[in-house]
Amino acid sequence: MFYVKHIVRKHERALLFRDGDFVKFLEPGVHRFVTVLRNITVERFDLTVPVWAHRLQDFLVERYAEDVARYFDVVDTGKDEIAIVFHDEKVTLVLAPATRKLFTKGVHRIRVERFPIADTLEVDKRLAKRLVAGTDPVLKAIADKAIYSRVVPEGHVGLLYVDGELVRSLKPGFHAYFAVERGIGVDLFDTRVQTLEVSGQEILTKDKVSLRINLTATYQLTDVEKAVRATRDPLDHLYKEVQFGLRGAVGTRTLDALLEDKGVIDRTVAEYLKQRFGEIGIAVKSVGVKDIILPGDMKELLGKVVEAEKAAQANVIRRREETNATRSLLNTAKVMETNAVALRLKELETLEKITEKIGSISVYGGLDSVLNDLVRMKQ
Repeated sequence: MFYVKHIVRKHERALLFRDGDFVKFLEPGVHRFVTVLRNITVERFDLTVPVWAHRLQDFLVERYAEDVARYFDVVDTGKDEIAIVFHDEKVTLVLAPATRKLFTKGVHRIRVERFPIADTLEVDKRLAKRLVAGTDPVLKAIADKAIYSRVVPEGHVGLLYVDGELVRSLKPGFHAYFAVERGIGVDLFDTRVQTLEVSGQEILTKDKVSLRINLTATYQLTDVEKAVRATRDPLDHLYKEVQFGLRGAVGTRTLDALLEDKGVIDRTVAEYLKQRFGEIGIAVKSVGVKDIILPGDMKELLGKVVEAEKAAQANVIRRREETNATRSLLNTAKVMETNAVALRLKELETLEKITEKIGSISVYGGLDSVLNDLVRMKQ
């Protein structure tokens, strides 16, 4: 009744406390202790659990360093480094700067990879994918805080920012960076040919006619870094410059000039944009006006003008045809006047046309009687 027995199994180790004070580590076996006027406590820990966490771990490392080294692997990180701990080549933990962890010996093989924060930014892609796509929720949560990852799709360019400073461009693919004690961000930009719609622009022409114009422009980001450094928002800047170019092209010309040469707007705006965007990494591929909408009263007035022009053109064409027909008849008459055979052929042609429209014809006195004296037609 004055002894207490504690059994430490082969896969275990234990800490012995007497009256709440640490005494030593216990090896596997049966341990008996006298309990007269003493409070004996034994705390066991399992060697199959890789990470050992105890309220006294820092005290034990400092005061019982040799004993701790016999049972644990101690991993300390400096204030400017992080560490990734592998157990049996499986990622177990990601340690932040100025962190200490103890890992049990005897079952698992431990390996530590250290990365200085100041000198190391990128994370090995294979390692990053193992951490970010892991199934362990605890480890994944730690990795999400320590590692920033982003996929840049095909046809895009990523811009990497570290603490708000633009560092470099990223090609399509998977990218990962250590985010401990630094702010990491990646902005994506589409480098394919894109379309910009500028619709419903109300603009006055030089002769004070209000037009409503819809325009389409195609563009491509050829140097994303240059474009971002030159403008806060490249797309918004392009949209506003298209508006300015369109107003300049329409406002300096009359309505008649615009209607006579509709392509002048496209050419003027395209030249205006190329001069301003060619040097900042944005290539304007094409510019085209989709619609030019006139006010209702102006549309009605122009309709009347067009109608009058078409009527005048039709009248000219009709008069020209009548003149040609009269000239042809005059030429025919001159030929028949000097040629009796031609006159007789014309008479026969006339008779043929008449007979096409009647059922029968009776002729008395020969053909001369028909042509010179009398023609009797029976329907």
